[in-house]
Amino acid sequence: MSQKDFNKLSERQKAILRFMQRYIEQNGYPPTIRNIGEATNIPSTSVVNYNLNKLVEAGYLERSEHISRGLRLVGSLPGMRHKPLKTEEKVAHIPRIGHIVASKPVQMPDDTGHYYDEDDVIDVPAALLMGFDPDEVFALEVKGDSMIDAMIREGDIVIMRHQLVAQPGDMVAVWLPERSETTLKYYHPEGDRIRLQPAHPAMEPIYVSAANCEIRGKVLSVIRTLG
Repeated sequence: MSQKDFNKLSERQKAILRFMQRYIEQNGYPPTIRNIGEATNIPSTSVVNYNLNKLVEAGYLERSEHISRGLRLVGSLPGMRHKPLKTEEKVAHIPRIGHIVASKPVQMPDDTGHYYDEDDVIDVPAALLMGFDPDEVFALEVKGDSMIDAMIREGDIVIMRHQLVAQPGDMVAVWLPERSETTLKYYHPEGDRIRLQPAHPAMEPIYVSAANCEIRGKVLSVIRTLG
């Protein structure tokens, strides 16, 4: 696209394209509509969607309705380098099955050990699965800020692998059956007890009996919210 053509766009549309270019440069995959709205101060997703459709009509974007991040820049913006977008074949479909608490362990409504409910499916770059089979992976939304120093905050999505064992220092989802509680913490076995270590300067570690600590999954990667 030429500088002349780019200058014909509205300021809002230019801001959307600039943000998309930066986001793709940094991540290798496109942002969601929510990402775009937050970054460009457009509170309405319908307004974001309207401007995206205008950019598609003008030939600046290509769009797929079949995946949640189905946006592709056509060419590059004036003065900005274009990094090739990862292909759709590298997108994995992962169940988002609820939330995980990143604070003090929170009591659940029963003692079944189910700290989530089936919710929906999200599309994520396959690279975030770290080579694991998508059938072994699930996503959870984070509630709380005890892992803030690990760059995980409330509203982020953690991509996790189903597993029942972990290595010292792994970030895991644990279930505490005696108390019907769950939490997201660093895992440190210490003899007959487990130290669940937060990543927050004002929070103390949690110590539980090894017999009362069940690992449900290990964090592979994080999809961070903006703001």
